[in-house]
Amino acid sequence: MFLALHKPYGVLSQFTPEPGSRWRTLADFGLPRGVYALGRLDADSEGLLLLSDEPGLNTRLLDPANAHRREYWAQVERIPTSATLAQLARGDLALDDYRTRPCRARLLDPAPALPPRVPPIRVRQNIPDAWLALELIEGKNRQVRRMTAAVGHPTLRLLRVRIGDFLLGDLAPGKWRELTPVERTAVFA
Repeated sequence: MFLALHKPYGVLSQFTPEPGSRWRTLADFGLPRGVYALGRLDADSEGLLLLSDEPGLNTRLLDPANAHRREYWAQVERIPTSATLAQLARGDLALDDYRTRPCRARLLDPAPALPPRVPPIRVRQNIPDAWLALELIEGKNRQVRRMTAAVGHPTLRLLRVRIGDFLLGDLAPGKWRELTPVERTAVFA
């Protein structure tokens, strides 16, 4: 079984709640028994989360040695310059004990049409925001947020929109579906 879920904001990428946590879990979405999340999205991140009951897929999808592409859309404070986008793309950003690999980074203009987040992000009237697309082959803990903060553009909202060649598309937040054989192939492209 191979499933795609549009994980909403405020949901942990696990089925078991953490003691004292205010976040919901994957158990709230009526997913079939025996599936597990392939990778993670932080509770405050949204978007495409794959689930399966097949062992071994985590390594195939997540090991940076396999150079498996994942695209994120990040709404950030202020409008990044082309030099900032080049800095993100070049990689080699120091994130504590880790240096990022090269990635693709571009400004999304116009901003994507997305369902509103619940709760909405904070809006500052005097600080503009922009949407970036970042395509990575790695996925360290809170990496996109740490990358945008390192170049002076804190992330306000973050969605994973693509894994391999499989797009989240119009799957609504909180909804899931089984992938077709063709879509499954696209994940591993």
